[in-house]
Amino acid sequence: MLLTWIVIVAVVVISVIIFMNVYPQFGRKPSKVKIQELAGSPQYINGKFQNPVPTMMDTSLKTSLSILRDFSKSSPNRRPASPPGMDVPSFELDRETKVTWFGHSASLLTIDGKTLLLDPMFGRAPSPFPWFGKGRYSGGLPFEIAELPEIDAVLLSHDHYDHLDYGSIMKLKHKVKQFLVPLGVGGHLIRWGIKAESIAEYDWWDELTFEGLKLACTPATHFSGRSLTDRGATLWCSWVIQGQKSKVFFSGDSGYAPHFKEIGNKYGPFDLTLMECGQYDERWSDIHMMPEETVQAHLDVKGKLLIPIHWGAFTLAIHDWNDSVSRAVRAAHESDVAIATPRIGQTIHVQAAEYPQAPWWR
Repeated sequence: MLLTWIVIVAVVVISVIIFMNVYPQFGRKPSKVKIQELAGSPQYINGKFQNPVPTMMDTSLKTSLSILRDFSKSSPNRRPASPPGMDVPSFELDRETKVTWFGHSASLLTIDGKTLLLDPMFGRAPSPFPWFGKGRYSGGLPFEIAELPEIDAVLLSHDHYDHLDYGSIMKLKHKVKQFLVPLGVGGHLIRWGIKAESIAEYDWWDELTFEGLKLACTPATHFSGRSLTDRGATLWCSWVIQGQKSKVFFSGDSGYAPHFKEIGNKYGPFDLTLMECGQYDERWSDIHMMPEETVQAHLDVKGKLLIPIHWGAFTLAIHDWNDSVSRAVRAAHESDVAIATPRIGQTIHVQAAEYPQAPWWR
């Protein structure tokens, strides 16, 4: 009997290992050779990437059970009662700096005649099994991926499913000239058929010139991983994007920490910040900012116009779906911060005299 159970457990374990190695959505863990390369990063400590400041993520049984309990409770406001309205985006390319937000963190930025896609998660749900469960609030997007223009570069902040989506990458990869990613993330893309020469990996504070733009891979306080066994295997980051007439900061995912002031002192001021706002909870506030901290982070980097992102598409936390933007708008007004709240698909001219501020989420 004992031998039978040992065989069953062994078969299950082997099956799981095989599945994780053949199922493409999981991506690819760094090889031993790649790990030796990554180990040269100051952020790579004791076999994985780590934040420079203490980051509390309580994974105790008590906390885990409390999270499961809270998620299991019925709440009518975790999703909108009806799909939010969307605008048809403008893909017209000129020399102006424009941004189109597609929900969550996915955005299209055009600057100095170049087209950049930021964390282009266009899929149904942020999961390795996207056909399960409730998906995107809007049900879809206000465009087809085939309608996107040629993309000069895709910028990725990290490899979580709500930022790096296998299905989206497979549909748009033929349109992309270059992928700019934090250390280690290129392995996922290579597994998905993207040529290594089309991928460039960067560490924090690395600076580069791309098609006339000045970019910098900058810190964030977060973590990475696409399975149970690769936490911290790749780096996470934010991005500085500077053109001839404007400068943009994209926060990626991050808890509030001193790096925002460091970035502001080194690269600020910014004409626009795309700042994480949503999917927060006091139990994991070290890796996701609270809405009021979103506004403070904008001030820290010396931002002019704030657009809250990381909300409006998926339910990944327990708060009401529109709580984050409501609180961020209130905090922005209290601090005299210019804030724009575009609808999904609405294109904003960064140098415009006025910005959309209608509370469409109410």
